[in-house]
This record gives sequence, C-alpha cells and structure tokens, in this order.
Amino acid sequence: MRKPNCIVIYCDDLGYGDLGCFGSDAIRTPHLDALAADGAQLTSWYSNSPVCSPSRASLLTGQYPMRTGVNHILGGRRGTNGLSPASKTLAQRFKDHGYRTAGFGKWHLGSSPETKPNQRGFDEFFGFMAGCIDYYSHIFYWGLPNVNPVHDLWHNGKEVWSNGRYMTELITEKTVDYIQTHKEEPFFLYVAYNAPHYPMHAPEKYMERYKHLPWDRQVMAAMISAVDDGVGEIAAALKRADLYEDTVIFFSSDNGPSSESRNFLDGTEDVYYGGSAGIFRGHKASLFDGGIREPAILSYPRRIPKGQVCDEVGIMADITPTILDLAGFPVPSAGEIDGLSVVPMVTAGAPTPHSRLFWEYGDQLAVREGKWKLVLNGKLDFSRSQPDAVHLSDLEADPGERINLKDIHPELANRLELELRSWYEELTHR
Repeated sequence: MRKPNCIVIYCDDLGYGDLGCFGSDAIRTPHLDALAADGAQLTSWYSNSPVCSPSRASLLTGQYPMRTGVNHILGGRRGTNGLSPASKTLAQRFKDHGYRTAGFGKWHLGSSPETKPNQRGFDEFFGFMAGCIDYYSHIFYWGLPNVNPVHDLWHNGKEVWSNGRYMTELITEKTVDYIQTHKEEPFFLYVAYNAPHYPMHAPEKYMERYKHLPWDRQVMAAMISAVDDGVGEIAAALKRADLYEDTVIFFSSDNGPSSESRNFLDGTEDVYYGGSAGIFRGHKASLFDGGIREPAILSYPRRIPKGQVCDEVGIMADITPTILDLAGFPVPSAGEIDGLSVVPMVTAGAPTPHSRLFWEYGDQLAVREGKWKLVLNGKLDFSRSQPDAVHLSDLEADPGERINLKDIHPELANRLELELRSWYEELTHR
C-alpha cells in the first residue's frame, strides 16, 4: 500500500467566519469549500494559542507551547528564540520514516542557526523567518524599536530575491513545483501562508472580484481568495500527479482575526478587526473562542469519509499524532507530546478523545470541558479587557460567551478553576 503524502496548510490571522463553508457572508472560497466536502469540516477545532508563534510550535510538535520554548511572540528575524531542541517537529518525524520534507512560507519559530527550518527537519525551505513581511518587496519593517527594515526571503539558508512577486502566489508556486518534482516519493509539506496577516496587500485581479465591497472588507476578501486559489492549485497538482486520493491535507489558521492597528484600517470611531470571528467573542490574543477557535479541514479521501461536518473538539497539538496515525506510523507517547490522535473521530464518528482542553497566554488561562468553558483574566484582544476575572460559559446555549454563569454555577466554576490552575502549575514545573 502506498504511503500517503501529507500536507499541512496554515493561514495567518484567518477568522472563523472568513470562509464560505464556515458561513462568510461575502468571501467566496470555492476551493476550500470543495476540500471540506472531500473530507471533514471541523467546526470545534482550536488553536493552542491566540497568537502565531506558539500556535505554530504546537502544530508542528504536538506539544503545549510552553513545553516547546515558544510561548510568546517572537521578535524579528534577528531574534534568537525558537523551538527547543528537545521538541521534535513533524518534519523530523517524517524524515525518520523516509519521507522528503519541505516548507514554504512563514517560519517565525526562530532565526538562530540551530532553530531555522533546515535544522528542524526540512530538506527544503523557501520563505521568511519573521512574523510578517511586505507581500511584494519581502521586507520586514514591523516598526519595533531598534529593529531596522530588512529583506527577509530565503531558500535553504541563502538569501534570495523575488521583488514584485506576491508572496501568497510564490508560496503556491513553490508548493506546486515541489509536488510535480517529487511525485514519485512520499513527502511531507508545510505550506504556511502569511495571508491575511498585515500588511494589507492584494493583487488587482483579486481586488476586482470584490469591488462591490467597502475597501477594508475588499482587501481582506481579496487576500483570502488568493489563498483559496492557491489551495485549488495545490489540489489540482495532486490530481494531475494521481496523488490526491492518497494525500492527507490539513487546513487551518494560527489564531483568530487581528484587531492590531498595523492593519492601518482603524476608523475614527470603530476599530476594524481585520476579519470575522463569526459569532464568537474575542480576537487575536484572546482566550475567548474568537481568538482560538479556527476554521479547520481534514481531508484524506482514501480513509476519511467525505461530506462530514464534525463538531467534536480538537486542538492543533492533535495534528502531529493524527497525521502520523493516518500515515500508519507509531504515535508518540503521552509523555512526549500533549496532542491525541483524532483518527477515530474523523473516520468512524467516535467522540473527541479529550475530556478537557487547556490554554495559557500571558495572564490569561482557559479550560473547556464538554459544553463548559472557563476563562480567567480574559481579554478581547491585545489591549481590550473585559470586566469579569472569572467567566464561565455554556457553549451550547451561548457559543459567543456573552453570558457569565459563574454565580449561577459557583461549584462548577470553582472546580474548573482549581483544575485549570493545577494544570498550569504542572506545566510550568515540568
């Protein structure tokens, strides 16, 4: 039996409500909708963090962010923080099983020599080290104190130049070329689109699709459509190579939509939030669902039944054991990783393997147990707070987490808080 190819496609700051199949009222995503129809649309899928670097660390290692050494936003490409050497990446695990491995797009998991992608299991890497770049010049100029603008585009550790090429299209092109070149051998690909993260850049052909929308929504929709077309090209390349049925594809985003001022779309009265979290409360940097509940799709036509809409909960750390399981390889032990395989969930309709999910970010903590979700010191984004230090929600009755039930269910709130703080204490002392 042929070993399956595996592709992880990750977006940046994509909101839960910004895909057609997840209910967008304006953005057309036919290729992602088709991918969802070919597998499982995961409607209760969570990131391990409400910001990008920790989320990516969990996705690629199967561990909680703090265990990877990446539990905060990394600085620019000159920074030295990155994945702990003890945290094994999916690329390293697939290399151990004889796969070719490649990454295209955003890294943001360290830029010191030992933390770069080629040292973390990727045979090939084309992309950038920082958290964001100009989509056309590929220059990092975040505006941090004492950090000068710097060109940030690399191929296997060597600086390369593609000035004027739209980054989303470059990532797609490199991925398609790789599939065509390596179709005879099993591969693992990490396709990390930086869209729709700021700066807000989109080609004219995509802007034209949404000329009926106000400019702020127009550019966001255009950026997401460029990703959708990219996913369509990747799927088409797999089909041309007769690989689609034998390829595991996971698609999601690192965290919820951004409300950062660097989107430069702030109005005089209202903050523009960059994208839609759908019905959920909170944005990027929040442990309310708007910051961590992500649109997610898992497709593998050879094994995963088509047309599923699965509302069982999962988390990014589950991807490492799940993809290894689907590929027929041993799943790392619970002491080595924190994620759990959701293969029975998407192939046989089994319930989630999780009794609880936990999060930490800054001084925020959160836990979900069944329909109940407790958030401590919850914020709405990087700067906006909300009044309740302890917030208990019934997600079945109130998926937007607007109603605080801690005074109605004090014993439940106290128990969940104790268990959450115990988890955090154990995590920080491992």
